[in-house]
Amino acid sequence: MNDKQLVAEHAAQRIESGMLVGLGTGSTANFFIEALARRQQDDHLRIEVVASSVVSTLKARQLGLKLRSMEHISGLDVYVDGADEVAPDLTLLKGRGSDLVREKLLAKASQVFWVLIDPSKHVKRIGQNFPIPIEVMPFAWQLVQRSLDGIGGAAKLRANGDGLFVTSYGSLVLDTGFDPGVDGKTLNTQLNAIPGIVEHGIFADLTSAVFCAQDGEVSEILA
Repeated sequence: MNDKQLVAEHAAQRIESGMLVGLGTGSTANFFIEALARRQQDDHLRIEVVASSVVSTLKARQLGLKLRSMEHISGLDVYVDGADEVAPDLTLLKGRGSDLVREKLLAKASQVFWVLIDPSKHVKRIGQNFPIPIEVMPFAWQLVQRSLDGIGGAAKLRANGDGLFVTSYGSLVLDTGFDPGVDGKTLNTQLNAIPGIVEHGIFADLTSAVFCAQDGEVSEILA
């Protein structure tokens, strides 16, 4: 069992019957979905799940998990997902894929949000290893790019082959680098104030616990 599988199994063992569970997207989230399905079968766990993406929806359905659609929920017991970066204050960078809006909706709606990582995801500041993905309304991307430039951001439209990358929500993505001196929570506030941004990849004040797997052991960092 590799570290991703181990941390996914650790989280799955903490799920209890009767819970409504949010499923993240990505390789670690896939391991969690598999572990959760095994628990449902082996331990007769009675749960329902809400998926953050089409990919996670298909995987959950394939493994026999009972799905509830996002438009039919007002909250979750727990949301479980990975992260691209985790800062010391547990601010996250997420969403290098295409489901930022759904992921943040589920993280905000959950009573607890568990983040599954390995040590490589720990950073001193958000944006240390990756640009910050910013979903923008297609007609507004140049206006948003100008606003980002005004707060020190260098934004570039994400490409997809010969065209542009389009999220599942139908947005374009501006991958944006910022000055190393700006912290994640400050950027979160600044980005939230810019019109035309649909969503962005900084998850501030949402994490309940980070589960980190290394060398066959799982440590927990609580918010």
